[in-house]
Order: sequence, then C-alpha cells, then structure tokens
Amino acid sequence: MDPILHLPPLPNGRKYRFHAMVKPSGAQCNIDCEYCFYLHKTELLHQPNQTRMGEATLEQHIRQYLEAQTGDEVVFSWQGGEPTLMGLPFFERVVALQPRFAKPGQRIANDLQTNGIALDDDWLAFLRQHGFHVGLSIDGPRHLHDLYRKTHNGKSTFDHVMQAAKRLAAAEIPFAALCVVHRQNALHPKAVYRFLADELGTWRMQFTPAVEPKQFKQQAPAQLDRSSAPLQDSPRAKPGHPLSIVTDWSVDPDDYGQFLCGVWDEWRATDLGRVHVNLFETAIAQAAGLPAQTCTQAEFCGKALAVEHNGDVYSCDHFVYPEYKLGNLHSAHLGDLAFSNRQIQFGQDKRNTLPQQCRDCDYLKLCWGECPKNRLISSRAGEPGLNYLCSGLYAFYEHIGPDVVRILKDLGRI
Repeated sequence: MDPILHLPPLPNGRKYRFHAMVKPSGAQCNIDCEYCFYLHKTELLHQPNQTRMGEATLEQHIRQYLEAQTGDEVVFSWQGGEPTLMGLPFFERVVALQPRFAKPGQRIANDLQTNGIALDDDWLAFLRQHGFHVGLSIDGPRHLHDLYRKTHNGKSTFDHVMQAAKRLAAAEIPFAALCVVHRQNALHPKAVYRFLADELGTWRMQFTPAVEPKQFKQQAPAQLDRSSAPLQDSPRAKPGHPLSIVTDWSVDPDDYGQFLCGVWDEWRATDLGRVHVNLFETAIAQAAGLPAQTCTQAEFCGKALAVEHNGDVYSCDHFVYPEYKLGNLHSAHLGDLAFSNRQIQFGQDKRNTLPQQCRDCDYLKLCWGECPKNRLISSRAGEPGLNYLCSGLYAFYEHIGPDVVRILKDLGRI
C-alpha cells in the first residue's frame, strides 16, 4: 500500500513548503572532482555500479512531493553525482508524470545541476522546451577550474564545460554558474568573477565554499569529536597544516572573506542590478528585514532534504550519512518525513546550538552561523560549534555594510 500523508492542517495563510534535492543516479558521475563531497557515497552507502532511480521510486517521489506542498509553485531539483547519466528518457518520464500528479493550480519548475558534458542537441531541445533552469559547474578560468575538476583519467574538463555554456547560450537557455570556492581560486576574486560574467556569459552566480573535514568520507562533520575542535585562528583551523581539521583543498577562511569582498567590489562597481549573486542578494534582503534567500544564511534549516536513487531520504544533501537518514519514501510519506519531529529538531538546532560568540555578533541576523556542516572549530573563548568560515564571513559583512546601507536607501527601504 502506498504511504499516506498525515500532515495536520495549518492556520489560514500558512503553507507547507520544502525542497528536495534528488539524486537519481546516486553519487555516480562522469568526472572525478577531487573536492567532491558526494562521490564517496558510493562506498559509504554501498551503492552498486550503474546506480539508477527506478520507475516506482520516481513515481513515488513526484506524487508525494506534490501532495505534501501547499504553495503555488513546486520546484524539482535534479542533482548527483551527475543527473544526465540517467539519460534523456528518464527526464522525459519526469515531465510526463509531473502534470499527472499536480494539484489544480500548482506550478511546476525543474532545475538541473550538471557539469554540462552530456548536453547535446537533444538535451538542449528538451531543456528549452520544458523550461528547465540549469546550474553549470565551473570554477573560473582554465588554470583554476582544472585544478580539481578533472576527468577520471586526470584530464582537463574546462573545454567541455565551456562548450556546454556556448551551447546553452546559443539555445537561449538561461543558466547559472555554480562556482566552488576552493583554496586556490579564492586568491583570485576579480579574475574568477570577470571570467564568469564576461567570458562564460552568465548573469546568475552561486559561490559555494569548499569546506570538508579530513574524515568527511567516513564520518559526518557534525559527528566529529567537539572536544578536539581547534580554536579559531589557530594553525589547525586552516588548510595546509599537517594536523589541520580540514582537507588541503578546503578554502582558507580569511581568503574566503577576501574573495567575497573582492567579488562584491567588482560586482557593485560594474554589475549591480545586472548580475545576480546569491550570497549578495540574500545579505541585502536580510538587511532590509526580509527572509534569507539561502538556507545557509537562514535562522533555521531543515527544509532542504536529499532523496537518493532508492528512495532513502536524508536531512540535507550535505548530511547524507547513516545518522541523518529519515526514512524511505516507499514506507513513509515524503511530506511526513520533511515535517517530522526529528527533522524539525534538525532544523532548529541550527539556531539553538550557536556558540555565544555568534549570539553576540553584530552580524548574527545576516549569518546565523552559516551551514551547520561547517561548524568545525571552537570560538576564541574555547566554545565548540563555531563555523570554520567565521572570520572570513565577519570580514565580508564588515566590508559590505556601508554599501548595503546605500543600496537600501536607493531602493527606498530605509
């Protein structure tokens, strides 16, 4: 028997909304990025070769996801690994099933996060016809992109990605640049930004800091021994030290702050209002008293789940570890898992476990401790649970403060 939704009614005006990142091919990928936080799931979750989401699981996900949402728009996100490994027939089935299960008046949107290598003419025609939003992974100019984004035999992927960008632009399919900020490209903010804006030709950018503890392939970051967390600003709280808590490719926290400051200055001077940068826009929105536009800067999390190829549901795609498995949508309804007491507690812990240094910070309501997966170090007072990126984020917010005030005045918000 199919799982039945048990969500209670909400007061007038409130809606049930959540987001699920679907991994239809599991952690399988056609390239081998050194910093990938997901490739190791093939071993951790004991995934077989050629992992693929079956018809029954796909149908359950689409039906349950639409049933549980009471907002006007429902966004399906397809990621991996590399989701295009599923082949175009899988996604043709996706768009056939979605209207079958949609409620009256529900608007459906789809986004695809991809390295772009498989995007041939048939893919482009499909994406354009069905209005898919595309996120294209690229880390800047060739010499920076190819440092960690290589093929399985160690060759460059840059030309493949650039070809995908050109094909997307020629087909008039808008796409966002998904840029991982790692230890090396963080040192070149203007070069990275200008490349994405001018040569790649996108007007949407998402910058994601590469931060993983050395044990991330075996142990969830939040499960590390807090008693051994290094103090902020200490050598172990930065990459490169033999006893560092993070991998060598993780971004240095201070370099990350300088990267954001450098990109902000270039963006504000040349592209404000033309190019959309996720972290910048959410900072401006939050300073105006509006909700965060990204889960990492929100007061609470827990409304961005991950659905694996077999229907297993996890608290977040950065928490796909056995300790954070909520259930399986073949035996429990996705909506009930999303709003379960366990998941609500997971989301509230983002705020409730903040160290005092965060609670006393001038920029608490712009940051909220960033992503819980990055809370790897101890505060200067020795309290564990501080975000590894704290010093860089503080420098960034300190830097943009006067500009944000001017922007809000120009917008008539203050």
